[in-house]
Amino acid sequence: MFLWTACAVDAQHILKGLVADASTSEPIAYAHVQLNDDSAVISDRDGRFEISVLDEGTYQVAVSFIGYKKFFSEISLKRKVLHMDIAMEADVTELAQVDLREDYTRQTNITRLRSVEGTAIYAGKKNEVILVDHSMANKATNNSRQVYSKVPGLNIWESDGLGLQLEIGARGLSPHRTSNFNTRQNGYDISADALGYPESYYTPPSEAIQKIEIVRGAASLQYGTQFGGLLNFVLKTGADKPLEVIARQSVGSYGLHNTFVSLGGSKGKWTYYSFYQKKSREGWRPNSNTEAKTAFLSAQYQASSKLKLGLEYTHMDYLAQQPGGLDDVTFETDPKKSFRSRNWFQVDWNIAAFTLDYKFNSRTVLNSRTFGLWANRDALGVLDRIDWEDLNQKRDLLLARFENYGNETRLVHRYLIGEAESALLLGLRTYKGSTVKEQGTADSGSASHFSFEDKFKSYGSYFEFPSFNTAFFVENLIRVNDCLSLTPGFRYDRIVTESQGYFHAYVNDSVSQTPDTKKLDREVFLVGLGASYKCFTGGELYGNFSQNYRAINFNDMQVINSNIVIDPNLEDEKGFNIDLGLRGRVWDAVEFDFSLFYLNYSNRIGYVQKYYNVDTAPRPDLVYKSYRLSTNIGDSKTLGLESYVGWDVLSTFSSVENQKLNVFLNTSFQNGTYVSSKEKTIEGNQVELNPDLNVKCGVQYQYKALTGSVLYSHTSSQFSDAENTLKPTANALFGEIPSYSVVDLSTKYEKGKFTVEAGVNNLLNESYFTRRATGYPGPGIIPSDQRNYYLSLQVKL
Repeated sequence: MFLWTACAVDAQHILKGLVADASTSEPIAYAHVQLNDDSAVISDRDGRFEISVLDEGTYQVAVSFIGYKKFFSEISLKRKVLHMDIAMEADVTELAQVDLREDYTRQTNITRLRSVEGTAIYAGKKNEVILVDHSMANKATNNSRQVYSKVPGLNIWESDGLGLQLEIGARGLSPHRTSNFNTRQNGYDISADALGYPESYYTPPSEAIQKIEIVRGAASLQYGTQFGGLLNFVLKTGADKPLEVIARQSVGSYGLHNTFVSLGGSKGKWTYYSFYQKKSREGWRPNSNTEAKTAFLSAQYQASSKLKLGLEYTHMDYLAQQPGGLDDVTFETDPKKSFRSRNWFQVDWNIAAFTLDYKFNSRTVLNSRTFGLWANRDALGVLDRIDWEDLNQKRDLLLARFENYGNETRLVHRYLIGEAESALLLGLRTYKGSTVKEQGTADSGSASHFSFEDKFKSYGSYFEFPSFNTAFFVENLIRVNDCLSLTPGFRYDRIVTESQGYFHAYVNDSVSQTPDTKKLDREVFLVGLGASYKCFTGGELYGNFSQNYRAINFNDMQVINSNIVIDPNLEDEKGFNIDLGLRGRVWDAVEFDFSLFYLNYSNRIGYVQKYYNVDTAPRPDLVYKSYRLSTNIGDSKTLGLESYVGWDVLSTFSSVENQKLNVFLNTSFQNGTYVSSKEKTIEGNQVELNPDLNVKCGVQYQYKALTGSVLYSHTSSQFSDAENTLKPTANALFGEIPSYSVVDLSTKYEKGKFTVEAGVNNLLNESYFTRRATGYPGPGIIPSDQRNYYLSLQVKL
């Protein structure tokens, strides 16, 4: 029996392979691979398949997948192991819209990135992908609490009711304008200055977004050194017909009006997509009028089977009146109150990008993105402490101009080690930024006049902040066997940041002017290692270690603010992220992702209370004997658990036609501590802006074309500063941010070309706030919106 079995095993042959898209080289998951009429398998998530226990001979191979032409080939199986790459061509005539829609409605709006996507490697990295079209969020206002409801661990600031500025943080990192994430649109930068001022004043409209990709701290090697990771908005592309028109009109509480129109299509070698949005809102507090306009145009040309070219342009501008912040007493008694009627904020944002995709062969592809940004951000108003009365004095004016250019080029080559397919990523990046910031005195009126009075003669400052960055990065996905893969990588950066200008203050009828010039030129080398193990049913065990680095923001160092003093000797921050997790899908109904993380953060920048004698004041305009200093306060560590579980309830028990019931629970438990500090009042304290508990759970029920959902969100209390100030300060800048819970209700009805969406945000009318602002849009407590309603009508032609 032993000899017979050994001979039988020796006679067996194995067919292995990869199923991929012929034009993009992206793997095709769940394709049907048939061998003669006997053996059949389904390709896995990465497009790979294997058929074993075969005899030597000739076989007919047939491969099929919806939306692609069937693939047929005859093979001669003589070797023990034969590897076969299958390139499938898209079949546009079979890719009927109704089939795609039916397939997608069986999914939730959260998924994961594949190991290799285009020219990026995500194997072993914690990530989430939000499918925005299938979200029940209030898209008219970009409601972040709903859009990101299934991403665990996010701390969200709510600063404006229209969703113009996204403000999210994670793992104890500040949500301030999402500055701890590398924020991109279609793979290129959209923040003010990726090095010197990584704040995002532009957020794409939810109606135009196809998906949002989030990769945690392990993204530092491929996308830059930020601790938070990558946040990439992937916009929609043209439909597979000459013209598709989508028009949406939304109305809601507090004077909400939102008009969105998109045009897209494809013909011959061309594909295009464009949209225009105009929205406005009076706001639930006085002095909160806002109007915003956004436009986008993209065109792609398939020059050949190997070369594809693309051009994109984005414009956004808005003008917002800002009601200012509140102190704690006023918030408790009348959160709608406004003490500032003369504060204004305006943004003009322009981004252009040229993309080139080249396919050398089925295994080697290249992508190059050249991009530029031209933008202005202007703030006008009374920036003094909120407990100081507005006496119709002259207002502060802060002007900022940004002009940045860059190119990022990536190449991915798939290769074999034995019979296992691996992938090598090589990347180059060049970036040049220029920021000019001016601060001074404007008029004493109430209109939105963004111009100086007596420029260069009184209190104010003028600074230029050039920056330069070159980077080279490598990641190598090595498939050790069919179960285990390793992804080592490194990144080299040369970062140059400069500050050139002067600061002057008007004190005692005379002007004190101080020139200031700084330059930092440093080289940064980061390493990382990821691992993935997929040899058990329905799950993947993953882990990674990646170093992080964050350059100081020179252009934050000279802002004149009666609330804050900036340490002129700030140093760069550094550290690393570690993730260990288990994710997958079981019983074809339960999707899960459980992970532990550890964030080590050295040289962390924060605020500390300082005292001085009047003769030794750090700035001549200060009038109090104490102030808050922004400086490197110490080293911190944050340890936590992030989890997501989604359950398709009805499919677990039986197949129910025309109905669907989904529930999910998104939870994070984390603890952040300062392990060392030069300040005795900080060592051992909790990390600020780091709630211990963050929970979101939801229920979504669908009956035929009608869908309804309820979302419950809870965030525990958190400190606003490193000194863990519990009793609020008089100016409301520091103190506890209390815990809060919010409920949102959403409904959707689809019938043919029409879609109707309606809902209530903050259903229980909770009075709460998510932030204490040190400057705009405060300073002070920024109350979140009370109960509000929305109604949207969409037609697709």
